[in-house]
Amino acid sequence: MDSRFLAAAAVLFVAGAAPALAQDATSSAATDPQIADDYDKDSVTIGIGGAYVPDYDGSDNYRISPGPVAIGSVKGFNFSVIGNRGSVDLISNRPGQKIDLQFGPIAVLNFDRSTLSTIDDPRIRALGKRSTAVELGGYVGLGKTGIITSPYDRLAVSVSYRQGVTGAHRSYIWQPTINYITPLSRKAAVGFYGSAQYVGQGYADTYFTITPTQSIASGLPAFNARKGWKNYTAGGFATYSLTGNLLHGFKIVAGGGYTRLLNDYSYSPVVRIAGSKSQWLGAVGVAYTF
Repeated sequence: MDSRFLAAAAVLFVAGAAPALAQDATSSAATDPQIADDYDKDSVTIGIGGAYVPDYDGSDNYRISPGPVAIGSVKGFNFSVIGNRGSVDLISNRPGQKIDLQFGPIAVLNFDRSTLSTIDDPRIRALGKRSTAVELGGYVGLGKTGIITSPYDRLAVSVSYRQGVTGAHRSYIWQPTINYITPLSRKAAVGFYGSAQYVGQGYADTYFTITPTQSIASGLPAFNARKGWKNYTAGGFATYSLTGNLLHGFKIVAGGGYTRLLNDYSYSPVVRIAGSKSQWLGAVGVAYTF
């Protein structure tokens, strides 16, 4: 499980955990006391999904990667464990609150190229195995509920910072993110997301630079990658409740996205010769909210 699974899983389970209901033909979610009460209660969503992801960051070969997810809110504190990433919002939300200030820690296990058996391309395998990187950091953000379509649609923007503290790299990653979700009915919701990553020199060297020794071993030309904007990602997602509604019961979730590698990261032979600067993500899964 690696950063590409993280992106695909996030597509799914941001939707799967959405505490949103919309107006239907006979009742208004905005004025239904039961819905309003349920909306502000503690909620936890757990799920399992399968993600269609590249073999490594920049690959043009793909594989299926499974993984668990848990997202919820307890006593106003939001948390998430999505694949190889965990975060907690340390600013609690009050019942009925429309503005959501976000601040808290993030931890990520980066498994990129740490298992050579999952990589099809022999040239990339010849570059050598990378150790699993532990990335720790935090994020700040702002969310607003009740934007356009209903009292329960939601727009959120955030920026996170992570630092590799052990393993393959000891560099940093900045990541701004935006996501929006809107209910279509009591059982269905859709949304979109976008993000980008700016990475440090250590990250660039670990995953995209090719040394002369590695060049001899792999047949790929030597290359020195530099720090900078690594990629941008955009995509969409949808969820449909199989039992109950979006606030309770089983649901199916699905989504997909496109990532474009930029600058030196798209010119690295790891991408330009052995892979592709265009990366596709897809995921489908089931979740239960209680």
